[in-house]
Amino acid sequence: MEMEMEFLRKLPTPQELKEQHPVSAQIVATKTKRDDEIRDIFEGKSDKLILVIGPCSADNEDAVIDYISRLRTVQEKVSDKIFMIPRIYTNKPRTTGIGYKGMLHQPDPERESDMLKGIIAIRHMHMRAVEETGFTCADEMLYPENHRYLSDLLSYVAIGARSVENQQHRLTASGVGIPAGMKNPTGGDISVMMNSIIAAQHGHTFLYRGWEVKTTGNPYAHAILRGYVDKFGRNIPNYHYEDLQNLLEHYEEAREAGHELAHPAVIIDTNHSNSSKQFMEQIRISKDVLHSCKVSGEIRKLVKGLMIESYIEDGAQKVGDGCYGKSITDPCLGWEKTEKLIYELAELW
Repeated sequence: MEMEMEFLRKLPTPQELKEQHPVSAQIVATKTKRDDEIRDIFEGKSDKLILVIGPCSADNEDAVIDYISRLRTVQEKVSDKIFMIPRIYTNKPRTTGIGYKGMLHQPDPERESDMLKGIIAIRHMHMRAVEETGFTCADEMLYPENHRYLSDLLSYVAIGARSVENQQHRLTASGVGIPAGMKNPTGGDISVMMNSIIAAQHGHTFLYRGWEVKTTGNPYAHAILRGYVDKFGRNIPNYHYEDLQNLLEHYEEAREAGHELAHPAVIIDTNHSNSSKQFMEQIRISKDVLHSCKVSGEIRKLVKGLMIESYIEDGAQKVGDGCYGKSITDPCLGWEKTEKLIYELAELW
């Protein structure tokens, strides 16, 4: 037998989907402006703190847009200090491969997978976010071949801890045209993450969606520290002052080895293994990172932002529990605590 797969139907290509659901001139202008502002932060021309903030997974369009609309109100009040990139994560990695894999797979978490409805739903949600709130958003590039379904809408992508060593993720990140955050792997090997950054910052020729493509490299590929799990299964954080100094040394070692990396940078993921998935710890961790920035000018220059998992309601629920604005994947910080934290971070930065 050649392949044990049932080919269900051929889905629209990204180009076809974009033609069926085109972006408006308003969206194009908004994305261009925001992309320029984000590049200025990574290049050191702007001293604003990036917050990649939002739900662990975008499971309900109305709740997500409600949440992001609340962020917009706060953004206006802290615009001199903070630049928000809301998380709209539409596809989720699963440790065992089992469970809710995101809106791309299941537009309705309580119904069966429908990939056609999924690609339309995620594009519609990202378009609605820009049109109604003025935010271009972030998503995880879990499937490199799917990135172009949203490439004209996104301003940031993250490469997850389970994907960062994968060749296709690295090569695709070299050509996405927006900042790509490379997470340290779940085992914590910083050299793996650094190799990914080096790969993504260089140009490549490779196979992508049936095409031979060529990239020039992504100067905005950077590190994301998210903690790790040791051989005993314990969560070990890597956001402390000493960890940031260690990352500086890794960037310097890469330079000495002949890899002239543009715009050395890190975003700290305040959840996952850094918080042992204790969502309330994100408040303390965020402030701890900003304290390290106060102590060291080099760290202040390196740290470009924080990644915070936040939604309307505290915690998490099971699929089908029906609580509006509550995560169905990892626990998130609720809105009241989130709003307070953002104002506090603006004061500290």
